Amino acid sequence: MAKGLDVGTMNILCSEQDGNSTVFAQQRNSFVEIEYSEMAERMLSQSEVLHIRKDDKVYVVGDDALNFANVFNKETRRPMQNGILSSDEQSAIPMMKLIIEQVVDEPDHEGEKLYFSTPADPIDSDLSTLYHQKTLESFLDDQGYDAEPVNEGMAVVYSELADNSFTGLGISFGAGMTNVCLSYYAVPVTKFSVARGGDWIDQQAAQATGTPVDKVTSVKEDDFDLDFETDVGGVEGALSIYYENLLDYVIEKLAEEVDEEDIEEGLDVPVVVTGGTSSPEGFEELFRDHLEDAEIPFSISGVTHAEEPMYSVSRGALVAARSDEEESGGSSESGSSSTEETEEATNGRDAEVERNEGRRRRARRSSED
Repeated sequence: MAKGLDVGTMNILCSEQDGNSTVFAQQRNSFVEIEYSEMAERMLSQSEVLHIRKDDKVYVVGDDALNFANVFNKETRRPMQNGILSSDEQSAIPMMKLIIEQVVDEPDHEGEKLYFSTPADPIDSDLSTLYHQKTLESFLDDQGYDAEPVNEGMAVVYSELADNSFTGLGISFGAGMTNVCLSYYAVPVTKFSVARGGDWIDQQAAQATGTPVDKVTSVKEDDFDLDFETDVGGVEGALSIYYENLLDYVIEKLAEEVDEEDIEEGLDVPVVVTGGTSSPEGFEELFRDHLEDAEIPFSISGVTHAEEPMYSVSRGALVAARSDEEESGGSSESGSSSTEETEEATNGRDAEVERNEGRRRRARRSSED
């Protein structure tokens, strides 16, 4: 039974098929350090709080980390920064390994297929994603999986654009990065990331208002809406301002990176947005408005928001893993797909790739004539 893993800066999610449904496991990708005491460790164990002890410190990991940070007035620490493993955090690798082990569990059999999301190299930073990708692959292989990376933006296409023959623009607004992929019949034409996302919004809003970053994050995740009816001087007002700034920045880079020659003449491109940073009510409308005002070198048919933005990348990785498993003659114990899109994606990706290559060859011949 294949699995899909979304390795995000804020959250790590795993998806797998369970009968006719897709089930998800999730943990926040963060931890907080507290002083060790026998009483504290005993209470954490009794409460089933995910934690590890190292010398005279206890590290609370995952979903409980933010709660503990707020109670003890501490900042959470992150194994990842800017979409990849943090080079500034000495505990990044053991913490990431612990969280991933909790989320994906043991494989059903040795060599079980697992596709994990990986960002594209950012175009506005010197960061390289190679070390991050290879380290995750090593974690998962050691755990007994046959692990393969899938571009995060392409995972969005697999998850959300099956009805459009996997043609369109998938944009994942994550915490550390924003990933963009333009796909043409299941073949990625352009893929890139920018080193800004939800964390950048939180940091800018925190600096502007003098509020701790974790407090800003809590406000953003607690029924924050992009309705622009909030006090401009407050945290919500600052969040709204920096959300708009992020959207303008992503659209600017999109216009620079995507060439109209990459798009079939007369094709209107659908755009789907997803990711945890896109969760606030009003995000879809705001992005659509900013996109309409921009000079984009291709025609857009519309903007849609994934119904479950937190789960979209993981679900797309699962589509890729199940397709690979079937191509390899693996077991089909996973049953039917939970959605029509996933079923179509699993069964039709290779055919679409073949058709696309034919179209591209014909397009090249026409341009030569």
